[in-house]
Parts: sequence; structure tokens; C-alpha cells
Amino acid sequence: MENLNYKMGWLVVMFDLPVTTKEARHAYTKFHDFLLEDGYIMIQFSVYARACVTYARQETHLRRLKQYTPPDGSIRAFILTNAQWEKMMIFYGSPSKQINPEELPEQLLFW
Repeated sequence: MENLNYKMGWLVVMFDLPVTTKEARHAYTKFHDFLLEDGYIMIQFSVYARACVTYARQETHLRRLKQYTPPDGSIRAFILTNAQWEKMMIFYGSPSKQINPEELPEQLLFW
């Protein structure tokens, strides 16, 4: 699995979308639903990630992301290798406890 850690990546999407009008809330909901239907998981509010096996798959999901981007707001996307993802530190509460980041979905381990 060592080689997979550097070939496989996570596409991370962060966004800030307005929800001040009915139309803006509709655009937000449509974008949010697209992320979930396209296989993203919520990491934190307005931060989603999706595992991608190859660079070509990452490009495919970036193209889809562009298609569903609402006209207003800000969306940022970047790619982390699995090795970088596994080095993530997650802290909860007080006293602070640390947990591990999400693991690759089982299905991806077959690739």
C-alpha cells in the first residue's frame, strides 16, 4: 500500500456560499447535494473531501466541480496525496483528544 499512498489522492473542496436570498439558498443546496451525490464526505462545515484513485479521476471531479459551481461565492479545491492525508492531526474538545483521519474507502483498496 506504500505506493498507493503517493499515487492516490484526496480532492478537498472548501467553499463559502451566500445564503441571504431564496435563490442563493437554492444554489447552496444544489451545490451541497451535488457534493454528496458525487461521493464527497463532509470533513467540517463547508469542507468536503473525496478519495480519487488516479490523477485522471481527480481531473474528472474537478471538471464536475466547475460545472456545479454557483454564480456567487468562493470555492477552493486542492489535492492531497494519501500520505499527506494520513499525517493530518485532528483534535477534539477539552481536554484535547486526538483521532486519526478518515481511511480510504474499502472499494479503493482493490485498485
